Amino acid sequence: MITLKEMTTKKEMKQFVQFPFSIYKNNPYWVPPIIKEELDVLNKEINPAFENAEAFFYVAIQNNKIVGRIAAIINWYEVKNQQIKKMRFGWFDVIDNIDVTKLLIQKVQEIGKKNKLTYMEGPVGFSNLDKVGVLTDGFDHIGTMVTWYSNAYYKEHLEQLGFIKEKEYLENKFKLSKVDGPYYERISNLIKRRFKLKSLNFSNTKEIMPYVNEMFDLFNKTYVTLSSYVPISENQIDYFKKKYINFINPDFIKFVVDENGKLVAFGIMMPSFSEALQKAKGKLFPFGIFHLLKAKKNPKTVTSYLIGVDPEYQNKGLTAIIFSDFTTSFNAIGVETVIRTPELEDNNAIHQLWKNFDPQTHKRRRTYKMNIKDYPVK
Repeated sequence: MITLKEMTTKKEMKQFVQFPFSIYKNNPYWVPPIIKEELDVLNKEINPAFENAEAFFYVAIQNNKIVGRIAAIINWYEVKNQQIKKMRFGWFDVIDNIDVTKLLIQKVQEIGKKNKLTYMEGPVGFSNLDKVGVLTDGFDHIGTMVTWYSNAYYKEHLEQLGFIKEKEYLENKFKLSKVDGPYYERISNLIKRRFKLKSLNFSNTKEIMPYVNEMFDLFNKTYVTLSSYVPISENQIDYFKKKYINFINPDFIKFVVDENGKLVAFGIMMPSFSEALQKAKGKLFPFGIFHLLKAKKNPKTVTSYLIGVDPEYQNKGLTAIIFSDFTTSFNAIGVETVIRTPELEDNNAIHQLWKNFDPQTHKRRRTYKMNIKDYPVK
């Protein structure tokens, strides 16, 4: 017999977060989260995403053992302001038992029906800055710190239950040697002169901080046209600033400003922390922090997180400035490979940015959708 239990206490939430460690214990491609950070993400007292969202956390139990988990999420900004009647689900992990998945999804459906929502989509998080999708290809490639790993049967379970593909995401990588540094330097200088622009490169985190709020404002402007984009609030900006900015090597943040000092483009990359997180095994202390700090210095692999260009300057070649600045910095410290985080398959603009670097699609992932009324209820 399989039963469901809602997880609410600190002890229960820790069990919720730790469950995937049992599924992927011997998987060389799974990148575990830091348990404390994951608990903070799911804590309504800490994560400002809960200002506009509501979440319920469930586990499936069989023979007194957790065999599955799911988060049922409602983003009320999306529902009320954008009139998108979506019931989200994420943090989805299960053993290979379709009945477990069926029971977990049924709970998501029940919450959606109760709140008069029309369809379910997942796996997704609270917003576009959270992890997304189940893997459909590339199971033999190591993950990143901002993606969920998933076994092949996750996809099969959802499709057996009648879910259909909603969004497809690609993950690509390329060798830095494929970037023609002198070419981008020439184009960069030309564009700077034409539009009276200037690169901002940083030597320490303190120099970056005055621009962070403006960067997130530009992020909102850049990505607002993507499907189901949910704007980032001021409190969320402060949250991400504390969580991530202090941990980024200044060489990995590039800004472009106009003649008045206004930010018009940015790029953010980070060292790959995947292997360091595997060694940390979910804990910063006593040794996890040392693995992460070591990975921060002189990495061979970096992950591209965000590139944003003010709509007024799009299609004017500003990304050449960012590519040139990154190439200069990365060649100096010996970076060899750039990995791109999941990008929508139909986001042709972002794919065009990277086309000259001979990118290789090494993973695919997708979210699944189903009308709430169509889901079979026991």
